[in-house]
Amino acid sequence: MADHQEASVTLPSDPASVSAARRYVTGVLTDWGLPGEAETADTVRLIVSELATNAVQHTFGQSPTFTVNVRLERDEQLRIGVTDSHPRWPQRLPAAVQQDNGRGMVIIRWLTTECGGELSVTPTAEGGKTVWIALPWTAPTLP
Repeated sequence: MADHQEASVTLPSDPASVSAARRYVTGVLTDWGLPGEAETADTVRLIVSELATNAVQHTFGQSPTFTVNVRLERDEQLRIGVTDSHPRWPQRLPAAVQQDNGRGMVIIRWLTTECGGELSVTPTAEGGKTVWIALPWTAPTLP
């Protein structure tokens, strides 16, 4: 396998795009050798769902699209990033708001940590941001 593989898709900031993002990442990871029924695949699907939902719900219509980037680096690390053009970085909402929503980043951070990974946020040149998760790659290497 190559030292670096990358795939990306740009989707409209619409609730229907959340499932499209999840399906896209699942397809890419299957192509790269991660069985769809693997526990890691379930975790990645949930993380992608939360990241995409955040890109749709918390950009307040100021980001017409979001992009999902998937990178596999040297068969060792899987990186998934969701980029939007809204300048506000993710933040924990006040406790009163968290009763109905606002737990997405908590869920993402917990799942990422449980898998031995890391979460980071980087600014884009256009003034938006990318929320990244990095996980150890656990799929067998394809010949």
